[in-house]
Amino acid sequence: MYIGKIIGVVVSTTKDQGLVGKKLLIVQPIDTKNNPIGNCEVAIDSVGAGAGEVVLVATGSSARQIFNDEKSPIDRSIVAIIDNIEVTQ
Repeated sequence: MYIGKIIGVVVSTTKDQGLVGKKLLIVQPIDTKNNPIGNCEVAIDSVGAGAGEVVLVATGSSARQIFNDEKSPIDRSIVAIIDNIEVTQ
């Protein structure tokens, strides 16, 4: 899992049957101080996230299990909208 920020939406009228009805969002991975790290990725939204929100993204087979469809081509799912991050040093 990683923390990311929603920076955009992907609109696709033609897609794999396993993705029909699912919202595709562009996520920028960030560190705990909101600094961008790595490359942007596309993730399936499972919680109703929107532009500018900080989210938790599940990866791999865990991302696919959320939708109970082991054959869908899903390897990134937004599983939580983050309200606050506390880091103690």
